Formats: sequence, C-alpha cells, structure tokens
Amino acid sequence: MTIATPERYAEMLDAARHGGYAYPAINVTSSQTLNAALQGFAEAESDGIIQVSVGGSAYFSGQGVRDRVVGSLAFAAFAHEVAAHYPNITVALHTDHCAKQYLDEWVRPLLDHEIAQVRRGEEPTFQSHMWDGSTVPLEENLDIAEELLEKSVRAHTVLEIEIGAVGGEEDGHSAEINEKLYSTPADGLRVAERLGLGEHGRYMAAFTFGNVHGAYKPGVVKLRPELLRDIQTEVWDAMRDGRLGSLGASTVSSCAIPDLPEGKPFALVFHGGSGSTPEEIAAAVSYGVVKMNIDTDTQYAFSRAIAGHMFRNYDAVLKVDGEVGDKKMYDPRSWGREAEDAMAARVVEACVQLGSAGRALK
Repeated sequence: MTIATPERYAEMLDAARHGGYAYPAINVTSSQTLNAALQGFAEAESDGIIQVSVGGSAYFSGQGVRDRVVGSLAFAAFAHEVAAHYPNITVALHTDHCAKQYLDEWVRPLLDHEIAQVRRGEEPTFQSHMWDGSTVPLEENLDIAEELLEKSVRAHTVLEIEIGAVGGEEDGHSAEINEKLYSTPADGLRVAERLGLGEHGRYMAAFTFGNVHGAYKPGVVKLRPELLRDIQTEVWDAMRDGRLGSLGASTVSSCAIPDLPEGKPFALVFHGGSGSTPEEIAAAVSYGVVKMNIDTDTQYAFSRAIAGHMFRNYDAVLKVDGEVGDKKMYDPRSWGREAEDAMAARVVEACVQLGSAGRALK
C-alpha cells in the first residue's frame, strides 16, 4: 500500500485511536521536502500524513503561477508517483489550514474535483481537507463545517476542523497568545450536537489547548492538554446520559456509531506543537490525538543542513577571488541530499515520539 484509499485511511485513523498513538502530519513545500517525508516514514516503518498549507500549495505551482488548486494537484500527482515505490507504508494526503477567505479558491474546488472523481468510480486525489474556522464565531464555523462535511462524504474524504484559535502566525494567518487559545468542554458538546460523532460523516477535530504556531522559547507557550481530556469526557458523558439526543445511551449501546474508543468520542488533532515537551505530547496523545502537525521543526532540519553545507564548503560553493568553485559542491543535489536526510531524521524522531514507528499497517 502507498497512497491511502478512503477505506485504508479510515483503518489508519481507527488503528491510532484504539492503539493510543498518533501520526505525524508533515507539511511539505517542494518535491525535495516531500521525498524527505516519505524517506522518514519508510525509515521509521510508520504510516503517516503529508500535507500542504495555503502558502505551500501556491508555492508548489511555481512563483509564476501561484494557483493553490494547481499546486495541490501537482503535489498530489508527484506524491502518487513516488510513493508507489514505498510499498511497506501507507501515506495519506491532506490540505492544511484553509481559512474562510481561501475556501472558494482552494478546498471547495478540490472537493468538487474529488466528487467528480468518485462519480467516475475513481479514488479521490486527497484523503482529507482542513477547514480552519478559528477566526469566525463558533456557530458560523460549524455552519461551514456542516456544508463541507456533506461534500466530504460525497468526495469520500475526511474533514478536519479547528475549534478555537491557534496562536502565532502561519502563512499570514495569525492569532494573539491569549485565553482564546483554549477550547472548552461546552465547545466540544456543541460540535457533537451540530456535526454528530461519525454518523453524518467522518471528521477530525483540532480543539485548542494553548497551541501556538512557530518557534518559541520555553515558557512562552502554556499548553493545557488536560483540556482535551475534559472535552472528551464531557461529550462521552453526554452520549451516555442522553443530552446529545439521537446520540444518547441507546444509540451507543446499539453500536450505531462504530469504533469509538471508551471515553474518547473525538479523533483529535494537535496543531502548533513545536517546542512542546515530551510529557505534553504524550498527554495529548493519551487523550485521543491521532494526528500531530509537524512543520517548523522539519523546516529547520532541512534548512540547517543546507546552511551547514554552505558554511563547510564556502570556497567551493562561491566563486571566491576569481576562482571557479567546485561544481560538485554547489550542485543542488549535493546539499539537497543532506537536507533531505536531515529532514527525514526529524520525521523518524516524530514517529518514535508519537508511537507510530514500527506500526505500519500490513
């Protein structure tokens, strides 16, 4: 198996939910970083998720084009071709952090494209898409999520939603570091009331618990992973005592909603985790996180290797004092291999930390 089918992706997510581990979701911006992610997953013997952001998708299409749909489809086409040579792992493709202003030019067209694919009896290009409603009121967020979930069902894809704001900045999308970064159990209950817990379509939820995008010194980011536990517990209890209406105790006992681990009704996503302690990450995974976005750390690993190559080979990569340099040292493949190996090693580290290493589905 290489690129996941919808059925295989569901199997991946269910395995993580019941197995108590999570998949690294690696942001990529080029064929080189995509190859590095695949290399890392293969070396870790881990399944995983590879994703493009709103800026990454435009960058993939080239600076002269800058079309998010074109870039996304180009990324996916390359991934399908190359991943076919990694038969021992399964990789899902995902679009990351689509804010409201980008829906009509990015995720909605991709979903329409995939709905047409499914109608023709084909597999969808992507396996999941993220709607980032963190900057709009909760009810508007869920109005749009309902619409996208209905499309996702027809496209045979999984929807990811964000409830609450992630601090910091990513691709021009920013939020202050304040109390808005913390979701509440009431938010979780409202999500379940509006979207269900799988009976209306499969989705993942990124509730925020102090998450911040980017790189920060220790002490700046105040994570409260126990909020995830509280959200899961509140919704689970509401399922059992009938507060969720059609999702009450009789529905649960009849197994109408399959594959819900005890006490964990949501499949959770962890955003903005760079700099988090191992203990914070482990706690979040124990409360039901099945997907953790990795971007800042892999960007640094890739670029740091290039910087090291350039500093070590300064006179070779530059034509200093009228000399000609050393073509072998400024050939992009020389520093590119080092960058890919460094990023792949960081992917392996993430797989080990999240518990997915050595657990690729057979």
